[in-house]
Amino acid sequence: MFADVANRTHLVTADQMAGVVDEAAARVGLAVELYLIDLGQRALHPIRPSGGAALSVEGTAAGRAFARLELIPVPDGARAALWVPVLNGTERLGVARMLLPAESDPNDRQLREHCWTFTGLLAHLVLSKQAYGDLFHRVRRTKPLSVASELLWQLLPPTVFACDRAVVAAAMEPYDEVGGDGYDYAVESDRANVAIFDAVGHDLRAGLITSLALAATRNARRSGADLATTATLADETIASQQSSKAPMWATAFLARMDLDTGELTYLNAGHPPPVVLRAGRGVRTLDGLPRTPLGLGYLQTEEPIVHSEQLEPGDRVLFYSDGVIEAQSPEGELFGLDRLVDLTERNEQAGLPAPETLRRVVHAVLDHQDGALQDDATLVMLEWTTTDQARMLPQL
Repeated sequence: MFADVANRTHLVTADQMAGVVDEAAARVGLAVELYLIDLGQRALHPIRPSGGAALSVEGTAAGRAFARLELIPVPDGARAALWVPVLNGTERLGVARMLLPAESDPNDRQLREHCWTFTGLLAHLVLSKQAYGDLFHRVRRTKPLSVASELLWQLLPPTVFACDRAVVAAAMEPYDEVGGDGYDYAVESDRANVAIFDAVGHDLRAGLITSLALAATRNARRSGADLATTATLADETIASQQSSKAPMWATAFLARMDLDTGELTYLNAGHPPPVVLRAGRGVRTLDGLPRTPLGLGYLQTEEPIVHSEQLEPGDRVLFYSDGVIEAQSPEGELFGLDRLVDLTERNEQAGLPAPETLRRVVHAVLDHQDGALQDDATLVMLEWTTTDQARMLPQL
């Protein structure tokens, strides 16, 4: 079955993929239905209309499999079905409902291993085929995206990554109208680079500024530049597009962590300082003296300073944009930094994987403002760890 799907899907479109899977799975008495998570991470949607209605992440077996990264067995008449997370690496793409062959035991270890491995193949196919067609993009959006959002989502890296010594997770809202916020990361064998951006404005122009910041910092990083040089190139790139009628600039926080020692070096370009979380509480903010925002370097009077912070194993660094802490309830109450740290820690202590923690926190920000954010809200978490990776994959 694995070979049949892998070999036959070289020459199919995204909407033909399900048919190939159906035919291959039927050979072993299996039926598979693939559901993808929407960009707002609230519901799971079948990739074909015959797959049924969308399923909420809250209160469903499919949602539990997605949120907690568990294999969930459910009865289906005389047979059993298994809900299995679909992951690209550690990025949660959705779930698969696998109706098992007659008289199969959904708790059989070998069967569960086969199902889990097969969903890995499905994830690779989704990532491969979505580059050549629009089906999977349409399935994952419940609302039309603004042009600025369309641009940024094509530029941003996946929302989750994990390796043997680090975990990175990100979340953004409102996903359909995000304009000026952005994030980036790149993890090598010895270091992890993380950046967060917030451009002036909330429209397409803001998205273009963030796109320039992303492209410039990536270009510098891939050329081997240090943080100060990286910020300078981004500053000069944005400044070169300046207009006297409408100044262009973006706040940014650039960080680089040594995966061997846990030393975090950082440069702040006018952005809200991240918080270091340790043992269930916030222990400090990374509030070293900032430089001017990117694009406004001509106002800088002193050489920008690159700061250093020594992390301990298990430490998490929580980056955020001002749209998170400045979100106001209808009564005018700010969401605030204390609430952000408290919610993050409570969800982490509940044993949730990092991407699920950020999903819940960013939804809490959205709910605090009755679903109508006045500014982009972006969260990024970087963790130096050798243990929490286990929570990023299901236990078979």
